[in-house]
Amino acid sequence: MVAIVLALTSAVAYGVSDFAGGVASRRIQPLRVVLVSYPVSAIVIGVAAPFVAGVPTPGSLLWGGASGIVMALAMWWFYIALAEGPMSVVSPLTAIIVAGLPVIVGIALGERPTALAYAGIALALGAIVLVTKEGSTASNVPLTRTFTPRVAQFTVGAGSCFALSFVFTHQIEAGTGLWPLLVARGIASVVVVAAAVLVRQSTLPQGATARLAVMIGLLDVVANVTMLYAFQAGLLSVVSILIALYPAVTVGFAIVVLKERIVHFQIVGLALSLIAIAAVAASG
Repeated sequence: MVAIVLALTSAVAYGVSDFAGGVASRRIQPLRVVLVSYPVSAIVIGVAAPFVAGVPTPGSLLWGGASGIVMALAMWWFYIALAEGPMSVVSPLTAIIVAGLPVIVGIALGERPTALAYAGIALALGAIVLVTKEGSTASNVPLTRTFTPRVAQFTVGAGSCFALSFVFTHQIEAGTGLWPLLVARGIASVVVVAAAVLVRQSTLPQGATARLAVMIGLLDVVANVTMLYAFQAGLLSVVSILIALYPAVTVGFAIVVLKERIVHFQIVGLALSLIAIAAVAASG
């Protein structure tokens, strides 16, 4: 049950962070937001790490570094796919890869969730697809944008890297504290800064947008710390699917805060996500 609570806390933090990131990205390029949020996250984790019990091992640091690299690549490629392709295709396809791949890896590694947990996983996969898929009238992406082979490559690459970050984080053994997470966020920050310089988007945000980026960084700390301990306490296949429900939180905040209208299948997706959570929780 501890793993479930931590996973859901991570999902909420990721969902709110994505909502804030969406608001900030309406003002400036998304990469400029991450240019602030990732280093802020690394600094906060670095300050907290000495006060958290745990001794890092070479293996845990390597897994943390690997997670940081793929997470940074995932963010970069995901933004490219969203910029060049139809969001109504890119977003749900990325989400289903993020949710499904760790489940497959977990089962391949010998995990055996209960029958009720399997039902919850299946419901969650459906919920994620429905929640992240936008209707044609809801999307602000021009209809001329098509799902080209280039967009497909970046979409699959981003989804796979997001999923691999879950798998790599799950490999970090318990008792190593926050040091592997510090390595992950430190390396991710370096990759993001290099990418921003490469594409000439290295200008830091100002004013309210900068404050929003800092808040995103703090939420990122909560999301990643709870994710780390959730994976150490539970099954990869179960924890990853719960964290992957974060788009439902993002959509919920868009409804409440921005008064955005959603289409019927998104409502169904939100309902399915609640049923999925209940099923997984009952199985634990």
